[in-house]
Amino acid sequence: MNPLLGILILSGLFTILDATVPSLATSASKAPHQAKQDGTARKAAVETALRYAEAIAHGDKVAAGQLDFACLYKQVTDPSVEPKLSATADSSYDDCWQALTASHASFVQRSDIGMNVLWPSAGPLVFYGDDLSRAPASAFVMDALGIAPPGTGLHLSVTKSRSIPNGSFRLTAEGTVIGVPTTLVELTVHYQDPLTSPVTYGPNTVQWTSTIKRERRAVKSITTQWVVFSGLKRHGFPRDTAVFHLPVETTPEAPGMVAERIPFATEASRALPESIVWWGPDDQPGTLTAAAARAAGFPELRDRVALLNRVLIIDPNQVDALTVLTKNLYTVLLREAVQNHNLIVKDPALSLTVNEFYWTISAASARLDLSLGMEVGGFSQPTPADLLYRLLPALQTLAKTHPERLDNRFRLGMAYRWNNDQGPMIETFEALVKDIPDDRKTPKAEALLQLAWSRINKVSWNRVLHDPDSLRAYEDALASAALAELPIDKFLAEYTMAYSMVFMPDYGEKSQMLKHLTEAKRWFNEIPGNDDQVWRYFLASDGLKAVLDADPMFQPLLAATEKPKG
Repeated sequence: MNPLLGILILSGLFTILDATVPSLATSASKAPHQAKQDGTARKAAVETALRYAEAIAHGDKVAAGQLDFACLYKQVTDPSVEPKLSATADSSYDDCWQALTASHASFVQRSDIGMNVLWPSAGPLVFYGDDLSRAPASAFVMDALGIAPPGTGLHLSVTKSRSIPNGSFRLTAEGTVIGVPTTLVELTVHYQDPLTSPVTYGPNTVQWTSTIKRERRAVKSITTQWVVFSGLKRHGFPRDTAVFHLPVETTPEAPGMVAERIPFATEASRALPESIVWWGPDDQPGTLTAAAARAAGFPELRDRVALLNRVLIIDPNQVDALTVLTKNLYTVLLREAVQNHNLIVKDPALSLTVNEFYWTISAASARLDLSLGMEVGGFSQPTPADLLYRLLPALQTLAKTHPERLDNRFRLGMAYRWNNDQGPMIETFEALVKDIPDDRKTPKAEALLQLAWSRINKVSWNRVLHDPDSLRAYEDALASAALAELPIDKFLAEYTMAYSMVFMPDYGEKSQMLKHLTEAKRWFNEIPGNDDQVWRYFLASDGLKAVLDADPMFQPLLAATEKPKG
């Protein structure tokens, strides 16, 4: 090798090394600095998302506007709007707040029908319905939910954050596209109160028909994600970080064209539906028990049912709530009967019998009140059908979890009868007759009577003469008469035997029906607070009246109970 050439090669190598070593050292020194900058930016983005969500929950429109990208964008691009970061009350943020709250409107519109109302019954109920996946993140921290009273109470925790591709926007129609660092911040919203937290449909519920009521659940917590832009100050914004929550309102350049999307980001500020945690029976059982007791004291039925429904979507088997709800709805349903038959019955036992009898007869005849709900009929108030439809599932749950409560099972059998559930209305009382010991004569006699009436209603509705259930009803009433100890039960047993014979034209003689009615009147006269007006009501009941009016044999019985004229 030429010595001169070797010297030149070595000189070149030293030059390259001399130039390369400082460059590597500089890169090494820049790496921690860049990481520190990235960490600082990430922290600022997280703090911005947290402050923005808290401002919305507090109803602080100024603080929310100062952290909202769309609101700041208008300040930057509209010369007539002057940025005011330090303002404590500024009307320039009103439009931004109105746009924000308008996106929540569909989630606070009540659509309660009949007895499906949820607590709070009069205040704002936040219900996401089928729009949960499309709801903006702010809908889960709206001021109707609140950070503290008078809101329900919620608190936020940072779950995680990560960088996503840069967001972009233009400040003018002809301007260059600006890209800014973008961070996705996940905040978990924890609701403090199961009685007023937001509501969703239960998991995997589908709206098959309008008559099927879908499961609703109270939300305990949900994770939301927030898109945060950084590095905004260099582009003329009054602050360096802001949340991209709602897009800027833009208009197309010409009719028929698509409006420009400002800003553009690969993610949106929204909830993560798969992150929902619902309130359950074991979370705050004391709160649920106290709520059931509180509901019992409310003067308005709507408020009572609303609070009890709220308890039961959290714990469907909460016995106190089920007990209060079923007793209230049953009582109100009987009160509706009073308004229809207009009888004044002073004796509580006789009054209960008359009111239950009213719905029993109605169920096997016109039954319009028991079939037409508020929603279908277009009524402004719940109908007896609405009461019955809400009463039945609550009675079923209570009977399943506490079969020892015989009074509830009696109500369930009657509710089945009034709803014309022919199999269950008979099976329920057959089970009661079997479960009640023979030495408990009064409840056994009453169970046999109700079993007889369930059979009668089946035959009456089906309009099938010679149905074996007519004979079985007569036999049940006969067995009841043998056990009955109270005058009212003896009266009902005799009356039921006579009524069952309406559907057995070939069974016995009409003189036997007259005998049973005569004996029924004798026992009726022994009931405290008896009234001939009530006796006439029983004789005029649907089905029996036609038979009595058609045969002169019964005229003395009818004449003896006719109301004197004048």
